[in-house]
Amino acid sequence: MTWVPSFNNPGLITGALLLVPIVFILFRKISSVPSSSMPSDSSSPSDTEQEPKSIMQPARTDLLPPKDDSFTLEELKQYDGSVEGELIYVSIKGTVFDVSHRRDVYGAGKSYNIFAGNDGSKGLGMSSLKLEHAVPDYSTLDEKDMKTLNDWHAFFLVRYNVVGRVSDLPDAVKDK
Repeated sequence: MTWVPSFNNPGLITGALLLVPIVFILFRKISSVPSSSMPSDSSSPSDTEQEPKSIMQPARTDLLPPKDDSFTLEELKQYDGSVEGELIYVSIKGTVFDVSHRRDVYGAGKSYNIFAGNDGSKGLGMSSLKLEHAVPDYSTLDEKDMKTLNDWHAFFLVRYNVVGRVSDLPDAVKDK
């Protein structure tokens, strides 16, 4: 004689209905524990306490003192990264930065090459890679975009050498 479960028993049905959510909750708790927090014979305390990696490059401690060389916007164009091995300069709010060591980003055909050999302050403030926005006149930026531009300027100041200033910025931003 084989035993066949009977679903006519209300106690059995109620018990099964209560057991399913409990098993589900326990399973979720157990499976949500990160494997890095589970003890392992091969892990040492320093292995489990690593800081997360940042996608942003850290501030540099080897920057040279800022230079005050004068560049016109036309002179700046020769530092656009189009010639392999030549210097690449980016200007933000008239401050000229040497970004040559980041040719992978500012070199010819790279993602931020639009700003190489140029003062593209307005585009940086707008977070835009459109050629028509990569211009030095940022006087029309709203408060939010101006904060973004100032944040970019501060970011560059601690990561790239300052090699000079643009001498012929548009009048609307010349003294800002």
